[in-house]
Amino acid sequence: MPLENCILSIDQGTTSSRAIVFAPDSSIVASAQQEFAQHYPNDGWVEHDPEDIWSTTVKVCKQAIAQATEKGAKIAAIGVTNQRETTLVWDKKTGKAIYNAIVWQDRRTAQQCRELQDAGHLKAVQERTGLLLDPYFSASKIAWILDNVEGARKRADANELAFGTVDSFLIWRLTGGKVHATDVTNASRTNLFNIHTLCWDETLLDIFNVPKLMLPEVKECADDFGHTAEGLFSYSIPIAGVAGDQQAASIGQCCFNQGDIKSTYGTGCFMLLNTGEKAVCSKNKLLTTVAYTIKGQTHYALEGSIFIAGAAVQWLRDGLKIIECASETEAMAKSIPDDHGVFLVPAFAGLGTPYWAPDARGAIFGLTRATTSAHLARAALESVCLQTSDLLKAMSEDGVSPEKLRVDGGMVANSWVCQFLAGVLNVTVERPKVMETTALGAAYLAGLQVGIYSSTDELASMNQIDNRFEPNMDTIKREKLLKGWASAIQSTLGFKP
Repeated sequence: MPLENCILSIDQGTTSSRAIVFAPDSSIVASAQQEFAQHYPNDGWVEHDPEDIWSTTVKVCKQAIAQATEKGAKIAAIGVTNQRETTLVWDKKTGKAIYNAIVWQDRRTAQQCRELQDAGHLKAVQERTGLLLDPYFSASKIAWILDNVEGARKRADANELAFGTVDSFLIWRLTGGKVHATDVTNASRTNLFNIHTLCWDETLLDIFNVPKLMLPEVKECADDFGHTAEGLFSYSIPIAGVAGDQQAASIGQCCFNQGDIKSTYGTGCFMLLNTGEKAVCSKNKLLTTVAYTIKGQTHYALEGSIFIAGAAVQWLRDGLKIIECASETEAMAKSIPDDHGVFLVPAFAGLGTPYWAPDARGAIFGLTRATTSAHLARAALESVCLQTSDLLKAMSEDGVSPEKLRVDGGMVANSWVCQFLAGVLNVTVERPKVMETTALGAAYLAGLQVGIYSSTDELASMNQIDNRFEPNMDTIKREKLLKGWASAIQSTLGFKP
C-alpha cells in the first residue's frame, strides 16, 4: 500500500493529546497518546495548563511522525480536532497564555449566565447561536479572564491579546504565530458566532463584552490554515482541516446526509443529528450547531450534550480507586444482576441536555450493605446509556426517531455498553471498524483540502461497520430502568446543599 499521502491527525482532547497517522484508505499507520494533568482550583472549576496542551501535542506528533517515517510514510497534510469551548487567551507577541485554559466543563460563570438571562438576553443568544446561556460555552469564560486577570481587559482593547479555542491556540503555535484562525464548527460553540450569517456577531460581542480584535478568522472545515513552522518537525506540513471533536466524529462516521445521527462516548457524550442545510430550532433544549462547512456547503445539526461519560469511569479509577483500568468495568458489569437497583447520576460538572442544570452535583441512589465496587462500576456504565436515552427522547419529541445510532469513542470498545445501550434505546447500535472516528474526521477534512479525497461521497463509500448490536431488552425491564433513572434525576435536581 503506497504511503505517500498519509495524514497526521491531531486529536487534542480533554484528558489527553493524541496524534494518529492515517493512510489514504483510513487505516492507522502510527499513533501516540499522552495524558496530562487536570486542575480543579475551586468547586466547579476545571483548568488545563496551556503549556501541557502544547507540549503533549508536539510530543505525540513527533512520536507518530517518527513511527510513520520508519514505515516509509510521508505526511501530506495535518488535520486538527479538539475539545470544544475550552477557552484560552494569549499574548499576541509572545504566544504565552495569560491564564490557564478554562475547560468546557468549568461552571464558574454560572452566575454571570443567570444574570444575562435575567437581563433578557437569552432570546438574542438563542436566535443567533442556536445555543443557551450556559457556562459551558466560551463567551462567558473569555469575559471572566478579561475581568479577573489584572490588566487583561485594557490589553485586549489595545489589540495585544488573542482569544482562541484549543484549535486556534494550536494553529497559532504550529505556524509560529503566523495564523490566527478557527473553523466554523468551533466558532459556533463560542456564543459569539452567528450560525446563520456565519460571522462573528456584534450584538453577541456587546452582550458578553468581548472585543472583536481578539477573535480569530473563521474558515471552512477543509481549508488553508497555514503550514507548520520550520524546525518544528523534520519538514513543513500544511494544516488543511479543522473541526471541533464532536463534528469531527460525525464526519469520521460519514454523517453527511440529513437524518444521519451519531453519538460519541469520550470524556463526555455528544449526540449529533445532521439536519441538512436548515438550522432546526429545538423545543426540548437541544442545541442547534454547525455540523460542517465543506466546499461552500454548510450543514447544521441538533446536538445533545452529556458532560460526564467516560469521565465517570475515570472517576472510578482515579477518585474511588476501585479499578486500575477502564477495561475492567465490562467484567464487573456482567457480574451484577439486571435488577441491582443502584443508580449513579454523574453530575460532577452539572447536568447538560435536556436539564441544563449547572449547579447539580453527582449522586448515588439505592445503596445497601450488599453494594460492592462492581455495583458502582455497572451503575457508572449504565448512567451513560441512560443519559443517552434522555437525549434520544428529547430528539423524538422534536420529531426525530432514528432506527439506528452510530457510536464511537473509547467507551464503545466495551461491547457490554453497546448492547445495553441498544436495549435501553430500543434501536440498533452500529460500531465502526475504525474506532478513532474523531481523529479520522479531521484527517478526512485535511484529505479533502489537499486532494487526497475528491468528495464526501468517496468518503462515505469507505465507511465500514465493525459490529451491529440489536435491541434485546425486555420492555418491562426497560420501563423499570427508565422509571428508576427518572426518579434519580429528579432527586438530584431537587438536592440543595
